[in-house]
Amino acid sequence: MQTYDLSYPLETGMPVYPGSPEPSVTTRTTVSEEGYATTDLDLASHTGTHVDAPAHMLEDGRTLRTYGLDTFRFDAVIADCRPLEPREPVTAGTLERSLDAELDDETVRSADLLICRTGWAARWGTESAFDHPFLTAAAGEWLLEQDLHCGIDAMNVDPTPGTFERDAEPDGYPFHHVMFEGDRLLLENLRGLEPLPVDRPFTVHAYPLSYERADGSPVRAVAVVDEH
Repeated sequence: MQTYDLSYPLETGMPVYPGSPEPSVTTRTTVSEEGYATTDLDLASHTGTHVDAPAHMLEDGRTLRTYGLDTFRFDAVIADCRPLEPREPVTAGTLERSLDAELDDETVRSADLLICRTGWAARWGTESAFDHPFLTAAAGEWLLEQDLHCGIDAMNVDPTPGTFERDAEPDGYPFHHVMFEGDRLLLENLRGLEPLPVDRPFTVHAYPLSYERADGSPVRAVAVVDEH
């Protein structure tokens, strides 16, 4: 059994969604001065690798604390959608074709998390990271039909303001809304997908922090892959 870290470390000045506060990780006390070490963490609930709950965008949406802990132990499959162009829409057809290339229908039905691999984790920390591909509302409807949560190796499942926009690019957050209305969870800013299998499921643990009205939370997303 192999384990893989799919998370970005929380760091001062790390990339964030445009308009979000810059996170700060600062030393408060040290062993040499006070005899014990403590660190101040100042960050938004959707910083770094994180999970979104429906309460993120729905007034009456569920918060993270309303989901059982087992929910955050996912049986995952990867839809490797590469190659993709900047700001290219990922459709239901794109996901289906990617899965059909490696997995049978029964295997997909046994999963509860689909990870859309765009390749954009390689652009983390660059301007082009904001011009990532995005999932369409119709792709969200298809995921609901399959009873799947969704993860992505990019900053956002919907378009993020970037250096350019394609014609007819959707406004707002249509994929978020489709998934949230179906009580689905979203994992964003995943990384380190390279060693994960695309021909069989694996387990992803992504437990959020527990706080009141939790609309989202940074997670330590860890994949566990059985030897095959």
